[in-house]
Amino acid sequence: MHRLRALWQHLNASLWFVPTLMVAAAIGLAFALVFLDAGIRHDWVPDYPLLFGAGSDGARGMLTAIAGSMVTVAALIFSLTLSTLAQVSSQYTSRVLRNFMRDRANQVVLGFFVSIFVYCLIVLRTIRGGDEGGFIPSLAVLMGLVLALVSIGVLIFFIHHMATAIQASTIIRHATEETQAAIARLFPEQLGEEADPAQAQELLRQAGQLHWQPVPAGATGYVQSMDEEALLALARRLGGVVRLEHGMGGFVARGAALASVARYEPAAPMALTGELTAQLNDCFSLGSQRTIEQDAGFGLRQLVDIALKALSPGINDTTTALIGIDHLSALLAQLADRHFEQPWRTDHERVRVIAVRPTFGGYLATAFDQIRGSADGNVAVYLRLLTALATIGQRTQAPARRQALRQQADLIAEAARRTLPTDYEREQVRQRLAEVAAAFGEGIRPDNPYR
Repeated sequence: MHRLRALWQHLNASLWFVPTLMVAAAIGLAFALVFLDAGIRHDWVPDYPLLFGAGSDGARGMLTAIAGSMVTVAALIFSLTLSTLAQVSSQYTSRVLRNFMRDRANQVVLGFFVSIFVYCLIVLRTIRGGDEGGFIPSLAVLMGLVLALVSIGVLIFFIHHMATAIQASTIIRHATEETQAAIARLFPEQLGEEADPAQAQELLRQAGQLHWQPVPAGATGYVQSMDEEALLALARRLGGVVRLEHGMGGFVARGAALASVARYEPAAPMALTGELTAQLNDCFSLGSQRTIEQDAGFGLRQLVDIALKALSPGINDTTTALIGIDHLSALLAQLADRHFEQPWRTDHERVRVIAVRPTFGGYLATAFDQIRGSADGNVAVYLRLLTALATIGQRTQAPARRQALRQQADLIAEAARRTLPTDYEREQVRQRLAEVAAAFGEGIRPDNPYR
């Protein structure tokens, strides 16, 4: 099942899968209508000359014209799609190309025009006239005309869709919505049952006494997904514990430790067999790039990359960076009141899996550290970052998370003091920092120069 889910995610993000299904459907429709035409009487056709007035030559000519125009339009759409992907990659980030490829509207439009072309070819080969015996599949020819008329609306829709899709606000909104769905799905995420604190502390004490055996990865790539139930079952069969060496989205080199295993009793080194290595590798899906299905941090990474590209000297688009920060604040506010589970998981008897779990502080650093570092002298970015911290702080009362937010505020204040050239800009930051401190209900830092 894990492999099937990984395969479906790969197919869902491809530009060829849906068009292939549509071409197959078009072939089936063409044969179905031709067989239907062959099995019914056509004495009613002369009663509708506007719909069925063309003879065999006219039907051939019309379907030939439709097929030729569909190929031309399909080539145009492929060219527009590729040029759009190149523009998005250079202006925003290549990390969002997967979103364009997953866009169902793009996939359907590409498949629609190719499908009409194939449909016309199938119907064309069945038309016979004169000495050939005379057969015109009237219903199939009429369907070709209807599809051609519908294609005009589809082409207009595609142009509008692409013009909307390449706007910065649309790209950021889609990435945000996808990440919000991932956060809602993954937090809290169950990997067995959470161990109680006492048991977790006991495991930490025992971990140094166990003989850990690293299990090498069979491939190179990023951890895209893992089968939690299979990991628990494997640890139970081994009579021990599995410790993951990489979290979701982590990069693993072939031959490097993907995970480590240890047996509780007896506490002796576990024999590493080829079967064990294969079973553990089967619990993971590695790919050439990160995916968002089990990795909410990748969604944050996309927005951060868009903001960084916008702040680069070659683009210098502060407004896009501010939009990215706004959406990052929305995602972190959603995470602020979510329960981040402990990495220790049990099967009611003993701890079986030690996972690498994300933390709120880690997500906060991912979202803001690089943007802050690339915003030297940009007062608008500093102000928006501080506003984002105030927004996030309103969603959590957890001391550790509020401390992480205060640390970010201190770092922003320090960067502003170091890089802003005028007293006017520094005063703006000072006022905004006071608002953040008021939102937190306490000072940012005793020695903060903007307190």
